[in-house]
Amino acid sequence: MLEFPSEGLIKNNFVKLKTPDSILEVDHYFLSNNEANILFDIIDEKVIWEQQEILFYGKYHNIPRLTAWYGDEKAAYKYSGILNIPLTPFVELQKLLLRVEKACGTKFNSVLLNKYRTGNDKVSWHSDNEKEFGVNPIIASLSLGQERRFDIREIDYKDYHEDEKRIEHIPLNNGTLILMKGSFQHEWQHQIPVQKKLNDPRINLTFRNVIYD
Repeated sequence: MLEFPSEGLIKNNFVKLKTPDSILEVDHYFLSNNEANILFDIIDEKVIWEQQEILFYGKYHNIPRLTAWYGDEKAAYKYSGILNIPLTPFVELQKLLLRVEKACGTKFNSVLLNKYRTGNDKVSWHSDNEKEFGVNPIIASLSLGQERRFDIREIDYKDYHEDEKRIEHIPLNNGTLILMKGSFQHEWQHQIPVQKKLNDPRINLTFRNVIYD
């Protein structure tokens, strides 16, 4: 069984990108390479992965990645018309959640998992601003496996001239933790683009707090 060290986030490893009311923090060394590899294998084996479909222009299409939703019994979550009923976290996932909570200084009651099987799997531009997460959601995201590029852009980027667009490209290596908070989800969009030359899988865990009665 994987055991995590008791200490929290090494704050010196955090890189911050700030706008007036939003913050993105990146720690490329949250997990060691060995620790991340062990976690990848455990999670890949124990998670109940689904190939979900989305209705788009009157036709159903497979989402270009595998997904799973774990968390508190009442922490249901709906996005793109898909209602996700939480599964009960297994021991290693619960331990990881507690460690991420300690590092980020906040509580989470759920986690969305995505498996990108190859570089052809992706997630398009979006913001995690669903009402279930409150006004200014705090979301932590952990990457395991194949390094992928994480793009962010200001939501009103189309109003800028080409040389003024605020678009950033951030590599997410094996063991990287990012934290999005403040008004980030209202001011920025993010994506994992297709990278056709990549053949190895990546697992992403996004820790969230669903607000329910």
